[in-house]
Amino acid sequence: MKTSVTLQDVAHLAGVSAKTVSRVINGDVAVTEKTTQRVKKAITALNYSPNPHARSLRTGRDQAIALVVDSISDPFFAALAEGVEEVAREAGLFLIVANAGDSATREREVVDSLLHRSISGLILVPCLLSYDASTSPFGPRGVPLVVVDRPLDDLDVDTVLVDNAEASERAVDHLIRVGHRRIGFVGTTIERYTARERLSGYRTALDKANIPFDPALVAVTPYKSPAERADVEALLSGPDPVTAIFVADARRSLDVVRILHTIERTDIAYVGFDDLVIAESLNPPLTVVRQDPLEIGRTAANVLVARIRGDQRPPERMVLATTLIVRGSGEIAPPTERTLSTTQEKTA
Repeated sequence: MKTSVTLQDVAHLAGVSAKTVSRVINGDVAVTEKTTQRVKKAITALNYSPNPHARSLRTGRDQAIALVVDSISDPFFAALAEGVEEVAREAGLFLIVANAGDSATREREVVDSLLHRSISGLILVPCLLSYDASTSPFGPRGVPLVVVDRPLDDLDVDTVLVDNAEASERAVDHLIRVGHRRIGFVGTTIERYTARERLSGYRTALDKANIPFDPALVAVTPYKSPAERADVEALLSGPDPVTAIFVADARRSLDVVRILHTIERTDIAYVGFDDLVIAESLNPPLTVVRQDPLEIGRTAANVLVARIRGDQRPPERMVLATTLIVRGSGEIAPPTERTLSTTQEKTA
């Protein structure tokens, strides 16, 4: 006695071949809408559920995609993973998330391990920005790859980014318009693509305002470096200290905000790159450049799913928008401007 519905049963009821049913299940856009609807009605009528293990044996690939990031504890990457998982779930795919720990060696180990698991596709936030196309672990194995946040130099693959330099230039220009000329830059190691681009945007804003670039106002240290607090305090001391700070990433923002509050320097204007959950709860609330990691994740996952389903278009480089969110910390005037404003109020 037959106890389960098969692909052939669905094909017979829909009046199509088993191959056509398989194409519909896998989202092949080449199947006509009329045929697709007929197959879907048959699937519903028979309460058919595809066997993922059998499908894996047929395709040679697991019904899973992978996301490799620096650290899932980073708020940006956590939200990115949520966006990817949302699309993967809708596509009937499982998501594997792995940390590379901001290490090129660890990244290669993680990627190789995932490829040996026969994943269907990979989304990578690369630490190692160069993969020799001739020895790449991606192309020869036929695994679709989408790169996020940082481009790869040597592989022509789908890439989802924001314009880090333009967004940072806009943030620093905002501080300049408030009246600041001594603006510190706090960021992570400039070997990282995003840090280099954001420092470039900082310098461009200064150059356009005819403010000389001062290397002494750039505090660049590895994440969680014990020197970070000393570097921030150095920016705020001396005969000509900074009156504003631009912080180039979310993890560093949390530390810098903590330092400023600890040393009671909430008079310093502040703009950060990436929004924080607590941004509106702080005093003053944080002005930030907001990129949308959920949308970045969804965009990357949608491209990857299309590639898995056979999309053969040339690789695309997608640059998503950022927004400057004005809340208060970036609108604190420099001391001379505050003194002048107070004097004018008293004499009015």
